[in-house]
Amino acid sequence: MSFLRAELAETPTNAQRLFLLYYNGVLVDLVVLNLFAEFSDNVEIKSFSISLLAAVLLQLLLKLTIAVEHRVAEFFKQYTSGFARFLRYFCAWLVLFGSKFVILEAIAFVFDEDVRFHGAWHGVVTLIVVVVVMLVVEELVVRGFRRLRLRSPRGEGGAE
Repeated sequence: MSFLRAELAETPTNAQRLFLLYYNGVLVDLVVLNLFAEFSDNVEIKSFSISLLAAVLLQLLLKLTIAVEHRVAEFFKQYTSGFARFLRYFCAWLVLFGSKFVILEAIAFVFDEDVRFHGAWHGVVTLIVVVVVMLVVEELVVRGFRRLRLRSPRGEGGAE
């Protein structure tokens, strides 16, 4: 199995790394969504194809939310007062929390009855739980991937 040797692998470009980041995010979202759909009465998805499209939409909306949150935080970083610091954290929280309502409405608009979140606050609490689990699992996968870099086998620059 000489074709599986690490030294034959090409170094990925930044575009390839970005693609893998989103690819990983969509796959994690897909798995988490389907596990919730299978094991929870509060998540209802009509089919696997619908869950794949929902995972892509969720990934895009979550990345957009994080980008907006970072922009809001950057705006307030230029001010040094205690009140500005409070506003930075409050507005970041507001964007992160408020985005869940936008995400829920976007899912309802795009998928209508094919994707449903039930439970407290018309499914918002369930959506928050699903999103938090998605983010935690994504982070665990990324950390596992990064640890692979630290464990170079002999001959690849690691300890011999």
